[in-house]
Parts: sequence; C-alpha cells; structure tokens
Amino acid sequence: MEILDTLLNPAFWTAVLRIATPLILGTLGVLWCERAGVLNLGIEGIMVAGAFAGWLAVYSGLPLWGGVAVAALTGAAFGLLHAALTVGLALSQHVAGLGITMLATALSYYGYRVSFPKVNTPPTVEPFATMDWLPIPILSAQTPMTLLALLLVPVAAWVLYRTPVGLAVRMVGENPQAAEGQGISVAATRTGAIVAGSALMGIAGSFLTLSAFNAFFFNMINGRGWICVALVVFASWRPGKALLGALLFAFFDALQLRLQQSGGAALPYQMYLMLPYVLSILALVLVARKAAYPQALMKPYRKGER
Repeated sequence: MEILDTLLNPAFWTAVLRIATPLILGTLGVLWCERAGVLNLGIEGIMVAGAFAGWLAVYSGLPLWGGVAVAALTGAAFGLLHAALTVGLALSQHVAGLGITMLATALSYYGYRVSFPKVNTPPTVEPFATMDWLPIPILSAQTPMTLLALLLVPVAAWVLYRTPVGLAVRMVGENPQAAEGQGISVAATRTGAIVAGSALMGIAGSFLTLSAFNAFFFNMINGRGWICVALVVFASWRPGKALLGALLFAFFDALQLRLQQSGGAALPYQMYLMLPYVLSILALVLVARKAAYPQALMKPYRKGER
C-alpha cells in the first residue's frame, strides 16, 4: 500500500524527472559518439569537469546560462582531446576514454583545491529557479535545464534521422569505407560527433552544480557517466529509447530512496541502494540481446585502408 501511495504522489514523479535529467543529457552525448563509431569512456570525468567548470564560472560572476556554456566548452575541449587520441592517432578507445576520465577528474579536483585552499565547506551559488509559470505540476517543479534536456531528445532524433549531418554520422559509424567513397570525411565527422557529444556530457555535469545542487563537491557524479554508457545499449542507440531508459533508471533510484525512508530496519540500506542497478541490469540484459549496434563501433579507421 505504501508503494501505491508513493506512485500516486506527484512529488515522486517530480523526483524521477529531476534524477533523470543528467542521465538524459549524458546518454545523448554517449549516443552521438557511438553512432559515429567511437566509444567515449571519458564521460565520467567529463561530467566532473563540466560540473566544476560551470559552477566555478557562475561563482566567479557569470550568469547561470554562461556557466552552462562554460561547462559545454569544457566538455568539448576534452572531447577534442579524445578525438585526437582515438580518431587522429587511432589509439585504443577504451584506454583513451579511461585516461580522459582520470585526467578530467584529477584536474577538476586540483582546480578546486587551488581555488579554495582553506575552505572546508564548499561555497555556494544561486541555482536555477523552478519553472513555476508552467501549468504542468511535475514540470513546473523542475528547472529550465530539465526542459532543455527533454527538448534535446526530439532535436537529436531529428538531426540524426532527418538531416545530412545525421546521415553522415550514421554512415561513419556503420561503414566508414562507404562514407569515404561518398566524399564524407570520416575523421572530421567522427571528431565533430565526439566534440558535440562531449559538450552534452559537460552540460549534464553542470546540471548537478547549477540546478540540482548549488555547490561542487567530490564524488558528486557518483557513477552516473557509467550508467549513461549502459543506457545507450539499452536504448539501442536511439534518442527516444534513451529518454525512456533514463526515466526507468531514475524511477528505480527514486523508488529506493522512498523505500529507505519508509522501510525502517527491515532490510539493510545497501539492499535499497542496489535496487536501481540490479533492475537496470536485468532490463539491459533483456534488451541488449536484440540491440543493433553500429557496425564500426570501437573500430579505428585509417583513410584508404580496406
């Protein structure tokens, strides 16, 4: 009965959408990279860097949307580095991505310590306000960044399936030799997709410091980047299903928080923490078997090679 009351409570669905927002943005970022044939395991570190850079920019005096732009540029910069390693030098995408994660995370933590050497409590900024002017209760309790994430889903689908740019991205992810034969630059297309996807990852990180919270603290990303990588597989590399996957994980996460609050000592809290991950893994296993992945994913390409 308690679960039913929870599911009928608008506050629960408000929390679901709030938890899903960085996952939507991050999953779209991973999707763009992988549609072009490049696995970007740098997302965890890029989200950390975006969270820190956006927050520091706002703390230094920029407006909130200026902080989001700084986070996007920070993500794009790390994306460009990732592209140079994986596309330009054709290095291992796994190793390069993990290296980007460690580099971006370390630089962010170092930058925080240098900027605030004697501060024990993280300084705060004024975050985005909720959109009280909207007539839909669940949306009105969100910030503009959630609305941005929701709008980017149909935009990404339209660009991917209805524009020459999207066709080029899908071609280099499926058959780069055929794309080259049509006069498409595989290196430029993959680089552009990685930079754009990494910019979305940076924005995903900035949501946590400029919308969900009002400060930057260590370990705040807490594995969300890795969840986004899994959600892309769950979504079969489609933006619409990526939205559903992010909402599904957020639903389980919000539910376990409510169960912790109402469950008392019936179960160890670790059991509740496991719930969203276990259920998401089960859903991933069921869906991934039939997923049609990009055929050139994780395969380095050198111009002229067959």
